[in-house]
Amino acid sequence: MATFGIVHRFPGGTKDQYEAGIARVHPSDGSLPEGQTYHAAGATDDGWIVVALWDSRESYERFRDETLMPGLQALGDAGFPSPPQQTGFEIHKEQQGWFPSAHSETSS
Repeated sequence: MATFGIVHRFPGGTKDQYEAGIARVHPSDGSLPEGQTYHAAGATDDGWIVVALWDSRESYERFRDETLMPGLQALGDAGFPSPPQQTGFEIHKEQQGWFPSAHSETSS
């Protein structure tokens, strides 16, 4: 279960810049970094947004300091035009929906 969340906003950011960043800072096997339990990203009216949930604030801070920020900086012109606008939060409640069609049994 996650205990810490982070929202990164990248004004002027693009899908290509995001993909370049993910290729640099996430594991190459497509998994999430150690301690990250959820990751969602997409375009906004003014750029790009990333929402991530972590098992602890410490896990996020270690990733930020050792991997994320150095990795984004190393991208140069291929990366986002500026560092992210960041909002962190302690998770009060985490809930996921249940989708009956994904869990229904089929008869043969």
